[in-house]
Amino acid sequence: MSQLFMFEKPLGMRDTLPNLYETKQHVRSMLESEMKAWGYQFIATPTLEYYETVGTASAILDQQLFKLLDQQGHTLVLRPDMTAPIARVAASKLLNEDFPIRLAYAENLYRAQQHEGGRPAEFEQVGVECIGDETVSADGEMIALAISALKKAGLTDFQLSVGHIDFVKELFIQILGTVERARELTQFLYEKNYVGYREHVKSLPLSSIDTQRLLSFLDLRGGVEVIGKALDLIENEKGKKAILQLQELCEIVKDYDVAGHIKFDLTLVSHMSYYTGILFEMYASKVGFPLGNGGRYDGLLQKFGKSMGATGFAIRLDRLLEALGELEEKVPAECILFSPERRIEACSLAKERRQSGMRVVLQDISGVKNLDAYTSKFSDVTYLVGRSQ
Repeated sequence: MSQLFMFEKPLGMRDTLPNLYETKQHVRSMLESEMKAWGYQFIATPTLEYYETVGTASAILDQQLFKLLDQQGHTLVLRPDMTAPIARVAASKLLNEDFPIRLAYAENLYRAQQHEGGRPAEFEQVGVECIGDETVSADGEMIALAISALKKAGLTDFQLSVGHIDFVKELFIQILGTVERARELTQFLYEKNYVGYREHVKSLPLSSIDTQRLLSFLDLRGGVEVIGKALDLIENEKGKKAILQLQELCEIVKDYDVAGHIKFDLTLVSHMSYYTGILFEMYASKVGFPLGNGGRYDGLLQKFGKSMGATGFAIRLDRLLEALGELEEKVPAECILFSPERRIEACSLAKERRQSGMRVVLQDISGVKNLDAYTSKFSDVTYLVGRSQ
């Protein structure tokens, strides 16, 4: 191997060192336990999927997919998200289940990066999918569970931004007239380029009233009061239905006692193109990117031949760890240092302590070069050196 690449990793890949691994394992365990407590069953899917099925069904851009060929010449992808694989499973192997079904996962995902930019090409998501329930109650459960899971992981300072993709689509089509014009304007929201949005709106050949409606649309962020303002903007029935669903959602999150963590952002859109209704993103004060996102995707299972509603969310473990920081208290480990003639005694003592739940390192003292430096990292050190008395 070239000396140049001896210590390098592929673009966007990361090593996980012991302290971070320990923190990650703890946080993952907390998230999983909360999801299980809400009745979600964990599932695993293959790391490799067929491009023609999961690859094309995924909302991830084609240039971000890792592709390879199997021995039969079929194009495979490293799974870029978990929602599409779970939709595949739900529409095939779980068809005989009584719906709704509640599934959860904790898996690594892979999305190719063109430039380093600090973005990982491999990362872990922990998430849930509720499949077969088309009610707003299911959307409310997603939001309540996301908040409960983040709290269980130890996060306190966070909020969820909640919107409705149909409201945005219907308002833009209502004013602009075509899907293409609406899509062009929506792109500014994807990029959160609000200056560009305003400039684009002012350049459009619209009446002063419609121009003002599109500009005031950006103000639909805040508390429950924005829902009333949204009703004044929208005219068509599908758009009004979206707002009525958000009104219903307000009552549901009050019943779950989680309304304090929620803000409404009716400008919210997502790069995940399969969202069809209520959607949300999770934010923490220390992190510049969303910790996770979720929403309703009623059309995705149709790509696998099954028509039913579904909603879910996923938490990015790396971003959650960034918000939490490393564990303040590391799990203590003891060390038993022994000389060869007392190895049997040392092994017996280590076994006894491990059975009581302790972490114990068993170390031949002759293998340690700097005794003070080595033993300083343990909570307790036992010396079994020389002949037993």
